Amino acid sequence: MGRKDGRITPDEPRDAADYYRLNRQAVEDLVNATPENSPKVSEKELRKYRSGPKIRLRDWMKVVLVKWWFGGAVCFFFYWGLGLLVPSMENMLLILGAALGMVTNLLTNNVLRFWAKVPGGNDRWMMVTRRGAPGLLLDVLYGYAVLACVVASYQAVNRLLIALTGAAADSVPLGVEPILFGALAAGWDILWIRVRRTAVKILADARSGRQSGG
Repeated sequence: MGRKDGRITPDEPRDAADYYRLNRQAVEDLVNATPENSPKVSEKELRKYRSGPKIRLRDWMKVVLVKWWFGGAVCFFFYWGLGLLVPSMENMLLILGAALGMVTNLLTNNVLRFWAKVPGGNDRWMMVTRRGAPGLLLDVLYGYAVLACVVASYQAVNRLLIALTGAAADSVPLGVEPILFGALAAGWDILWIRVRRTAVKILADARSGRQSGG
């Protein structure tokens, strides 16, 4: 039989009543568990019971990889995939800019939101955090801005290569391919996001300084 306080030891006989009492208490503890009455468990201890690879990437590394991958996918599916169907470079740039914005709004940002540890935790890695049609429109416009920076980067590198190698002025030593395109798109995207965050912080500090001084 169990002890009077409801606990039993491994060497004591257990009957159905003991099992019922223990199981019922366990269920009640689980149902009534809250962050306040639950024991604190360290992150190191929790990692022992989590599945998946042991190598953990930092949050900013995941963001860079996601933005790089989707940028490269835009180049692969739209620039390479539609290259023969859209011979006009102007039309291709219109398609690429819109594709960058739509993929950012519909795919990249949603992946970042899914990975966020708390709601809105990864909004700092998005230029546009609004959802719905207004957010999509802003992301498309932002996609054209990022694409313009990517095109300027390709042009600058090609001019440098022509100057160094003595190639023909109208040649293109460095062509467009998904890996570098995705890296440039991700790089410019993150750079502009940091610029925006810095500008917002400067304006907030200036506003708070005026309020405290006034």
